[in-house]
Amino acid sequence: MGSCRKRFYEEYRQQFENDESFEIAYKKVKRIKDFYSHLKVYLIVNAVIIISNINRDFIGNRFDESGLFDWHTYSTSFFWGIGLLIHAFTVFGTDFLFGSAWEQKKIQKYMNKESQNTNKWE
Repeated sequence: MGSCRKRFYEEYRQQFENDESFEIAYKKVKRIKDFYSHLKVYLIVNAVIIISNINRDFIGNRFDESGLFDWHTYSTSFFWGIGLLIHAFTVFGTDFLFGSAWEQKKIQKYMNKESQNTNKWE
């Protein structure tokens, strides 16, 4: 833990002394932050790998399109992407895309739309 983050954690911990909800919230935020760091590294590393595979014969020659269709160009991205999806499910749970909050918002949206349509001609 970095010194700035440690100081921040200690300051807030003193404010919420013996508050278990702070500990839970802090751990959840840390897991989300770790996921986004993982996503950032995934995007950067795989962009470098793909660009280097496509441009492997570029020095002094021309752009090589054959690297665009090779399996080894995208294999790292594919398998690491599976690991990244598993990481996302462990952080956000199975409600990652269509959770209960999403359902509530959609139901409310359609109810509002329906009430506007019924009151439209009155």
